[in-house]
Amino acid sequence: MRGRVGGGAGGGAGQDRREGPTGGYGPRVRPHRHRGTGTRGTRRDGNAREGKTRVNAALTPDGEDGTAGVGGGRPGADDEAPVIRGNIPGSFPRSVLEERHPALVDRVRRSFPYGAEQQRALDVLLTEIDGGDITPLPADAHEHEQWAEWGYPHHGRRWLDVPFLWAESFFYRRLLEAVSHFGPGPWRGLDPFAPVKHAELRSGGVDTLLEVLHDLGARPAEDRLRAFLLASVQANRADLSFEMISGGGLGEGEAALVVDEITAARELLEPGPEGPGTVAVIADNSGRELIADLALIDHLLVHGLAGRVALHVKPAPYYVSDAVLADVMHGVRRLSFGPGRAAGIGERLWEAIGTGRLTISAHPFFCAPLSFAEMPADLRAGLAECSVTLLKGDLNYRRLVGDRLWPATTPFAPLVAHFPSPLVALRLLKSDVVTGLSAGTVNRLTATEDGWRISGAHAVVQTAGG
Repeated sequence: MRGRVGGGAGGGAGQDRREGPTGGYGPRVRPHRHRGTGTRGTRRDGNAREGKTRVNAALTPDGEDGTAGVGGGRPGADDEAPVIRGNIPGSFPRSVLEERHPALVDRVRRSFPYGAEQQRALDVLLTEIDGGDITPLPADAHEHEQWAEWGYPHHGRRWLDVPFLWAESFFYRRLLEAVSHFGPGPWRGLDPFAPVKHAELRSGGVDTLLEVLHDLGARPAEDRLRAFLLASVQANRADLSFEMISGGGLGEGEAALVVDEITAARELLEPGPEGPGTVAVIADNSGRELIADLALIDHLLVHGLAGRVALHVKPAPYYVSDAVLADVMHGVRRLSFGPGRAAGIGERLWEAIGTGRLTISAHPFFCAPLSFAEMPADLRAGLAECSVTLLKGDLNYRRLVGDRLWPATTPFAPLVAHFPSPLVALRLLKSDVVTGLSAGTVNRLTATEDGWRISGAHAVVQTAGG
């Protein structure tokens, strides 16, 4: 088993912990501004090095509370980079809050014939996000107390003025509340995004991916790991939260790697003297992306790079296309009915789930508005036992490094030293957060492409630990 990334819990001075039966949710953030030590040496003028800084980069306004922890990124990181919020006109976060979220409410409304109670609740949510103040969940709501604790610094404020990560997370929790996902009655447990997920599984894009996976199985063994890793990265393009908006998709074509550490990833995945260990995979989107991830998991198991794989998905529908347990089952079945070698992948995965070589878990933390530095003790302990973690997608990346406007040249590894295992981040750039790029790459992208941080035209494979 490989060496560990720094195993600290990620808390800082001036924070207390509330440990429940499963270890709690990490630091309880106090209302006052916590100052970090500032020892990382990140330059406060780093944005100037990127040339023409886009308005897309939503900064915390001068004099605003930069509280970290609940939706603001890594605890104790206040001095290092501003928390991203939606209160900058023309910024990407503002477009999400003012354009994408209302459109999603409308799309969800039309997804099922919801009754009058659900329709009224959707109307209330739509009115609130359109310039209203944030209100907490009802007192009888599922996890009301936990969300009340996370939200107490933000209730009564505008959605645009709170940390973007928290605002997005709470929007999706409120959306589930509006459609009675957790309540009593016939709508309980129904995925409001299921129609668009199922439509994608029936799409030509999935048919093409299955053909690609069939062809990859014929490649020389030494080339396959890189090919499956790249397929998993490129499939991160399949983000239904973009595609649910008319004209809002990321388009087709391959994203260009602006950080390529696949060789280092291969080294992390090579078994140590004690043999293959457990590889964790923290999933992102369902459908096309999850199918590519499942094919990668099969490759790891078949070729002895993992003795067991622990797949982590969301415990409830989240960010439209984020994978839940049902999506895993649909993905395995879709593979099983694919062409040639793709069908073999599905059949082997079905057996691996039954024998325990592929386990699936859905920890509540994965729908929490928190960074990975704040993960609870039980999840941290489980990941610490893994030889390596593969972390997929944009949201997981934001939670990993902190949802802050880091200068893009900020080194990646120090920001993720809190993570309990060596890791590989596989992600398309679809938000303002990016780290670990060379100065030359940043200068080239800034000079030639507006919106390169959010376009989905660029990808990273980044590693830490080992």
